Amino acid sequence: MLTACSGDAKPAATPQATPISTGGEQTVNESSRIEPDDLAKAILDGEYSRIYKQLSQDFRSQVGEEEFKTIAADTTAGIESFKESSSLKLNGLDQRIWLSSSNDIGMLAAFDQDNVIVALQFQQLEQHADTDQLYTKVTYDWPMNGDWFVFWGGTNVFDNYHYAHPSQRYAYDLVQVKDGMSYEGDPGKNESYFAFGQDVVAPADGTVVAVVNDIADNEPVGVMNEKAPAGNVVVIDHGGEFSYLAHLKKGSATVKAGDQVKRGDKIGEVGNSGNSSEAHMHFQVSDGSDLFESKSIRVKWSNDLEPVRGGIVSAD
Repeated sequence: MLTACSGDAKPAATPQATPISTGGEQTVNESSRIEPDDLAKAILDGEYSRIYKQLSQDFRSQVGEEEFKTIAADTTAGIESFKESSSLKLNGLDQRIWLSSSNDIGMLAAFDQDNVIVALQFQQLEQHADTDQLYTKVTYDWPMNGDWFVFWGGTNVFDNYHYAHPSQRYAYDLVQVKDGMSYEGDPGKNESYFAFGQDVVAPADGTVVAVVNDIADNEPVGVMNEKAPAGNVVVIDHGGEFSYLAHLKKGSATVKAGDQVKRGDKIGEVGNSGNSSEAHMHFQVSDGSDLFESKSIRVKWSNDLEPVRGGIVSAD
């Protein structure tokens, strides 16, 4: 699970959410197995016992069947339909997010490779239609080369856990993926992650206003640096809009405050510094140069891109 800049931001599994669990092994009977595509319909059809039998053993040890039925029934009462918002298949998990027809209730589920449900969560969703409709004045290019997987991105807290925080509401967390994995080899080494060390480029012309370049990269899936949440970061002023390229590799920044950069110029490399659990790029645009005192602005991308969780964006 990626964790990005905000020291107080939490994954979407936290506010007003019930229940979520992971772990455990079990075998799902082939004949009664619910496929990921069919889970939302099964929930609305009240097939709670069938779903409960497919939960991981760890999940079931924390939530009894009757309690599960009550939570599912109460949360989905009055919902006519769910529509899939995003699908993310990465590192052995198939994660799906559905939104109710009125967009006020979200449902998240994660299936392991045996179709055991290792996470299932319902949540009341905040909506910010006023700022969702306001895009940046500048049109921005993708800040890296090649293909990038959107781990967090969207306009609800299930697709994008940053969304709960005005300072990061429209931020993205981006990784590289090959054959459904973000790494190859030892997951405890930064060099195993495809994103680590990849070039980061200026998304538009501007003036560099801040650079942090001396923070050590974390060991993956280890202790994160909450004292310096953004880690190594380059902040660029694009004429009153400020892009943040965060969690850079230690010592990789190629610019300094005051430098003029052109769209596509290299400014650093992807790292795992700050409040980060694996190598990735945190990118956002805000209305000020202080990450936590400014407000995030929804990015107007070149080529009319609308990146969302689970999607792949190619900069080529």
